[in-house]
Amino acid sequence: MCGIAGFVGPGDASDLSAMMSVLVHRGPDGAGKFSDSERAVFLGHQRLAILDIEGGAQPMWTRDRELCVVFNGEIYNHLALRAELIGKGRQFLTDHSDTEVLLHAYAEWGDDFVSRLNGMFAFCIYDAGRRRLFLARDRFGEKPLYYARQGDLFVFGSELTAVLRHSHLRPVRSLRHLQKYFAYGYVPAPSTLFENCYKLPGGCSLSFDLQSGNTRTTSYWQFRIEPDHSLERRTEVDLADELRELLLQAVRRRLLADVPVGLFLSGGVDSATVLACATEARIAGRIQTFTLGFNEPSFDESEAARQIAEHFGSLHRTSCLDLETAKSSICEVLSKLDEPMGDPSIIPTSLLAKFTRNHVKVALSGDGGDELFAGYDPLIALKPAAIYKSIVPQPLHKLIRSGAKMLPRSSSNMSLDFRINRTLRGLGHPEAIWNPVWLSPLEPAEMGDLFQSPLRAEDLYSEAFDYWEMGSSHHVVDRSLEFYTRFYLQEGILAKADRASMQASLESRAIFLDNDLVEFCQRLPHHYKLRGRTRKYLLKKAMTQHLPPEVLNRPKKGFGMPIASWLKSVPGEVPDYSLPGMKPEYARRAWQEHRDGKADHRLFLWSWLSLQQVTVPEPASAPGLVGAWE
Repeated sequence: MCGIAGFVGPGDASDLSAMMSVLVHRGPDGAGKFSDSERAVFLGHQRLAILDIEGGAQPMWTRDRELCVVFNGEIYNHLALRAELIGKGRQFLTDHSDTEVLLHAYAEWGDDFVSRLNGMFAFCIYDAGRRRLFLARDRFGEKPLYYARQGDLFVFGSELTAVLRHSHLRPVRSLRHLQKYFAYGYVPAPSTLFENCYKLPGGCSLSFDLQSGNTRTTSYWQFRIEPDHSLERRTEVDLADELRELLLQAVRRRLLADVPVGLFLSGGVDSATVLACATEARIAGRIQTFTLGFNEPSFDESEAARQIAEHFGSLHRTSCLDLETAKSSICEVLSKLDEPMGDPSIIPTSLLAKFTRNHVKVALSGDGGDELFAGYDPLIALKPAAIYKSIVPQPLHKLIRSGAKMLPRSSSNMSLDFRINRTLRGLGHPEAIWNPVWLSPLEPAEMGDLFQSPLRAEDLYSEAFDYWEMGSSHHVVDRSLEFYTRFYLQEGILAKADRASMQASLESRAIFLDNDLVEFCQRLPHHYKLRGRTRKYLLKKAMTQHLPPEVLNRPKKGFGMPIASWLKSVPGEVPDYSLPGMKPEYARRAWQEHRDGKADHRLFLWSWLSLQQVTVPEPASAPGLVGAWE
């Protein structure tokens, strides 16, 4: 796990140093640089040493100095690939570095080699002989990769902040992308808040020709649910057994490291499943598990996590978070996010990562389980929502919404009034965007007020509309899971996990995103995931003999913090912060309504504060950032 940066074109070694300086938290164990002034190629790497600590330094070259790579991530099938490449005559210089596998795989199989990789990664290969750069990002975008084009300059990095450090780059802010941020709670790839800066989407590669300056982006993989109904001829026991073996295999692959490995543990099925598999797969030593508890009972799962840890005999540690500690961390965490994030759970996630890093360097997580196995509450609402939509005319719907806003307000986790109002707001829109509107900081009508002009849902949620229409399966559950996996998981959950863990120089590994496990889930018909009101049906069946009943039956709580209560307690006025095209009066009114208990604006107000912290840095520390929105 590391940080990478580089550029081709105008600039010098000082630009590379400036870019690398903001990535030290991603790789505090060492730094390496390559500069070719004649060809204007500059590559940098900050290392967090996990595998082949002695031989894995970067930038790494082939023996003939024709290929060079800077790499962030882990390739879990690198040993199998290495053996295959050795069989083809490739000679390795390192003992067991997964980085060197990338070089020989590229030389042997060309650009298509990325489809053979099982792991999380973002890398850049410099092909000196062909005078090109080849960049790629893993299937789900676990590891970030940003790039920018401006004239003769091509620049890339693990964080947008690193890209913006290049002294020749003049970013142009995008008002449309800012609006999308308030529509989703994140800016969906390939966009960023700047017109000329991009995120390489997950499952994509990019080539840059040094001579012509041409770039070409290729999608080598996309998540699509393609139900294989022949699976229904097999018994559920058989399918559950296969799933459990895939989980064990995924865990074994992610336990490989030359440093201590631990596990994030909540009270839910996903992390308990990971612990059960890790306990079985571990060759020696007790598994270390880590939990963050809360003083607020509706958010706390620490006792449930303790019981699970006791059941499996892990070496368990808990850190209890009170509201004042969480509040004192907010500005520090948000200021290091790189991009604004509308998910308040970034705070406890960051604090858990920091706590965990005191003991281990790698942590296994259950990220992806909800998306692959239908773990979210809105999925249960899909069927009744469709019935409601078919029988309730819009005028009556508006009256019902108005009545729901009169319900008593609660600041507890997933309170009844919060869920009812969230559900009703989505039902005023087409089925294709129910899910993003249910999750959004603002819906289109509210954004029209904030941005002082009418905004069409078709424009704000164009990505979600397109992906909904492209779905291989026509069932609403499958299409919804495709949305959660393609957008909410990649742009929200995994971005949060990456930023939180990397702020602490901790590597986080997502068990459920193993290639083989994902491909199995893609073929599963939806009723193996959501059956009636039972979520994660087959996953729970696979773990019935391995997890206590109270874990399998416990209601989903989620990992958040009492942000609604905290926002009510903030003294003084809402920060007087605005950007051209936005109306600060809207935020001040929302803040007052929230404080008075007249409305629940927790997601919007959090998104507003996150945007303030991330996009208004000191000009001296980020040249070129301050400018008008186009």
